[in-house]
Amino acid sequence: MGRKQSFTETELLDTTKKLILEHGYDGFHLKLLSQHLSGARSTIYQYYANKEEIVAACMKRSIATVLEKSLAIDETDPMKALEQLLLIYAEESTLHQLLGDSSKINANNSSAAARDLKFIEEAHMTLKIQLSRLFEAAQQDNLLRKDIPLPVLIGVFFNLINTPNMLNIPTPDWGKLLFQMWIGGAKS
Repeated sequence: MGRKQSFTETELLDTTKKLILEHGYDGFHLKLLSQHLSGARSTIYQYYANKEEIVAACMKRSIATVLEKSLAIDETDPMKALEQLLLIYAEESTLHQLLGDSSKINANNSSAAARDLKFIEEAHMTLKIQLSRLFEAAQQDNLLRKDIPLPVLIGVFFNLINTPNMLNIPTPDWGKLLFQMWIGGAKS
């Protein structure tokens, strides 16, 4: 009798993310997850007790990656920092889709899920504060128009992330192109 193949926690969370993005939180379940992993379904429980814990951990890992990269940005030049932020967000363009279902997680079923959801909320607030700070600094330095309200500038900035990359341009080049489009508009 051969040994059962197993999977790592990284593989588990990567597969969880993929399936949540494909099926949504409501369509995601542990049976579906186990069908996409090599190894026994019971192996899932070596890492997480239930669906809520797995999904919350997956969301936490995604936003933690964005947070770490974002906080490492040099904010001396707010426009350069905004361009770098856009690239980070473009690289993790599925983050908002993934986090969109965080309110569906019943944190009462797991203290680990509750801790992860708290981290997600705090990280989101940190990123929001950073973005607002950079936009305000850019406006103060007359690098962005002051006649356009800050929420509009930020809203359009975030919507760039959802722009389909139909040309399959590498993400770093795609992020630069999106930033140039945002900063310069479409006029000639």
